[in-house]
Amino acid sequence: MIKTICVCGAGTMGSGIAQLAAQAGFSTIHYDLDPAMLKKSRLSIESNFDKLISKERMSATDKQKCMDRIVLTSELRDCIADLVIEAIVEQQQVKAELFNALAAINFPETIFASNTSSLSITGLAKQIKHPGRVAGMHFFNPAPLMKLVEIVSGEQTEPDTIQTLLAVAKQMGKTPVVCKDAPGFIVNRVARPYYLEAMQLIEQGLTDIKTIDRVMEATGFKMGPFALMDLIGMDINYNVSNIVWEALGKPERLRPSAIQKQKVDAGELGRKTGKGFYDHVQSGK
Repeated sequence: MIKTICVCGAGTMGSGIAQLAAQAGFSTIHYDLDPAMLKKSRLSIESNFDKLISKERMSATDKQKCMDRIVLTSELRDCIADLVIEAIVEQQQVKAELFNALAAINFPETIFASNTSSLSITGLAKQIKHPGRVAGMHFFNPAPLMKLVEIVSGEQTEPDTIQTLLAVAKQMGKTPVVCKDAPGFIVNRVARPYYLEAMQLIEQGLTDIKTIDRVMEATGFKMGPFALMDLIGMDINYNVSNIVWEALGKPERLRPSAIQKQKVDAGELGRKTGKGFYDHVQSGK
C-alpha cells in the first residue's frame, strides 16, 4: 500500500505531480538538487491551490492540509518512500543513476516510476537493481489538469507494480491506461504525424501557422499543433520526435522537422522562453 510518494525534480512536471500527490492524500517528499527550484515549485503549487479556492473547488483549510503533506528537500537521504516518481532531465543514464542511488537507501518494496515521455522503460529497468519494480508513469502537461496517465510496463516489470501504479493514478483522480514499452508509448507515437505533417505544410509554403491551428481547433482539437508545441516546449517535443524516429529505424515519414530544430537551436522553446511559433510575451497566447 502506497502511503508516501517521493517526487524527484521540481520543474513544471515534477511540481504538478507533487501537487497531485498531496491533493490525493499522500505524504509527499519533493526533491530537487536546487533549493531555488523547490521554492519556485512550492509557490506554483500554492498559486494553483489559491485558484481552486477562488473557484470554490477547495477550502483554505484543505489547502493548508495539502501543503502540510509536502516536505521539500535537497538531500537524497530524505527520499525514503513507498513510491518514487522521477521527473528529471530526459536522459536515461541520469535517471538510472538517480534510481540506483535511491534504491540503495529505500525499502525492498519501493516502486520506481519514470515520468519519461519517450525513453525505453525496459532499457532503464535493465540498469536498476530491482527491474521488476520499475515502470513508466507518464503524466501530461499540465499534470494537475490533464486526466490521462500512461502506465508503461517494461519487459521485466512485475504485474503487482502495474496494479499499484494504477491504484495510485486513480486515487489522484486520473484516467490511467496501461501499455507495453514501445517507442513513444501510445500518445507520443500517435501524435507525431499531428506535429510533423503540420510543420511540413509550413516548410512547403502551403499555408500558415495560425490557419493550421485555427482549422484544427475548429474540427474539435483542443489546441492546434503549433500552440501545443509551444505549450509542451519545443526542446521536449523535438527530443521526443528524435527518440521515436531513431527507435523505429529512422522512417522518412517520421523525420524530425528542420524548422523545429531551428527553433530549438535559437532558444525559441515556446511559452517557457516567451517565444516559439508564437510570440507569447507580446500576445499572451
